[in-house]
Amino acid sequence: MSVLVVSGTGTGVGKTVVTAAVAALAATRGARVAVVKPAQTGAAAGDPGDLDDVRRLAGVTDLHEHARFPDPLSPAAAARRSGLPALDLHDSAARVRGLAADRDLVVVEGAGGLLVRYDAEGLTIADLARELAAAVLVVAGPALGTLNHTALTLEALAHRGIALAGVVLGSWPDDPDLACRSNVRDLEMLAARPLAGALRAGAGGLDAPEFLLAARDGLGPGLGGGFDAADFRRAAH
Repeated sequence: MSVLVVSGTGTGVGKTVVTAAVAALAATRGARVAVVKPAQTGAAAGDPGDLDDVRRLAGVTDLHEHARFPDPLSPAAAARRSGLPALDLHDSAARVRGLAADRDLVVVEGAGGLLVRYDAEGLTIADLARELAAAVLVVAGPALGTLNHTALTLEALAHRGIALAGVVLGSWPDDPDLACRSNVRDLEMLAARPLAGALRAGAGGLDAPEFLLAARDGLGPGLGGGFDAADFRRAAH
């Protein structure tokens, strides 16, 4: 069994697309895959959420959402505003462990960045990863400002003793500017390893067969794909 936590350097960096790509590649290898969204915010009951995108893109149906809040805020703030109980991260961890007992892979997608608060105690997706002894796959944006955000995220992981599964660019533009191209090498220096992948911009709008091809092209061998970090680095420069 294996648990992988997908977090990001912030919101809107492509975590759901990367989560779907990881799940899709694992499923095509015959793995029993579950995807968990501990807290969905910005969606009322009955509205589509991130797991609906995972289902559409990856074809995975073993999906688990532990809490939902209508306002597009951090889980802690959204729970407080709605008057609903905040997510119990310890209970969420127990539920993930239960899934992992008879799945080959459980992918857990966080909300926002690594240290976004989930409850009044200030618990975060980093706390969940540490309780599960799970590595974290960090999804970063490619544009100006990403180096600081990524450095802080990696520092927070290291400070808590949480393993890094790699850094993936969640949305690589078709026509990257100078900052994007320059950031590739610097991101690898921050992570002290090659990029684990780069999903092309717009991948979340593809249909399932095309998305699977994009996932294979955009994720490295450690995640089941064929992405070559050295080739990508050379092309970026």
